[in-house]
Amino acid sequence: MVKWGRILTAMVTPFKQTGELDLEGARKLASHLVEHGSDGLVVAGTTGESPTLTHEEKIALFAAVKEAVGDRAVVIAGTGGNSTSASIELSREAEKVGVDGLMLVVPYYNRPSQEGLYRHFKAVAEATSLPIILYNIPSRTGRNMEADTTLKLAAIDNVVAVKESSGDLDQVTTILRNAPEGFLVYSGDDSLTLPLMSVGGYGIVSVAAHVVGERMQAMVRAYVQGNTAEAAAIHQELFPVFKALFVTTNPVPVKAALNMLGLPAGPVRLPLVEATAAEKEKITQALRSAGLLS
Repeated sequence: MVKWGRILTAMVTPFKQTGELDLEGARKLASHLVEHGSDGLVVAGTTGESPTLTHEEKIALFAAVKEAVGDRAVVIAGTGGNSTSASIELSREAEKVGVDGLMLVVPYYNRPSQEGLYRHFKAVAEATSLPIILYNIPSRTGRNMEADTTLKLAAIDNVVAVKESSGDLDQVTTILRNAPEGFLVYSGDDSLTLPLMSVGGYGIVSVAAHVVGERMQAMVRAYVQGNTAEAAAIHQELFPVFKALFVTTNPVPVKAALNMLGLPAGPVRLPLVEATAAEKEKITQALRSAGLLS
């Protein structure tokens, strides 16, 4: 079983006010996250605004974050896309940079069949020696990767985990009942971390851990140690933060939150736009409820 830890933060990509990539900000943010509850970082995923990053920017970002955290945490590169050949190329370059693993999202927009999904992921897996976490998020991709497809892919040696953002605990349970020993299922939704762990899931690829990573670690640790009442209490405590960080399209709210807290984030890139005044007020209230803002 891979040793990635239970809380992986889907890291935002800091930009300068000019819109340029802020590599120094990325290094600082990566170090901050590792020092405040993150076992690993997923770089250039959806939360990292991957659709607006160039190939060259992604490689530079992978290198900068890995340099910043070293061996203190794993760095997982978001190298998925809806072109198999482009995903293979980016995955190979990420491996050369020295990242610890890859995250591959279900191809979006072109809506492949389940067989197409299987062949796509298999081709990328065969092109790298790195461990791979699959990423199923039907609300963004327009295609659900069914449990049978995930299980078929789990038989490939370096396909070691899946990030499930389907919100379907029956689908998750089917995967867990039938997956090879050591295959990990991570929640892709902060508010479903505890429910997913209750049916056998391993952890979370988190947005909220940008701001409440240590409390999320406490929640997960309490659950693993059998203190379910404590875990539930922390879940309820953090629930307003979980919801506020999705008051509009991710990563708009979490970037607003990081900027409020004085951490490197900067603006989002078009076609995303910054949070409205009303959205910022909801985020502010949630941060105050968590004791993060006075």
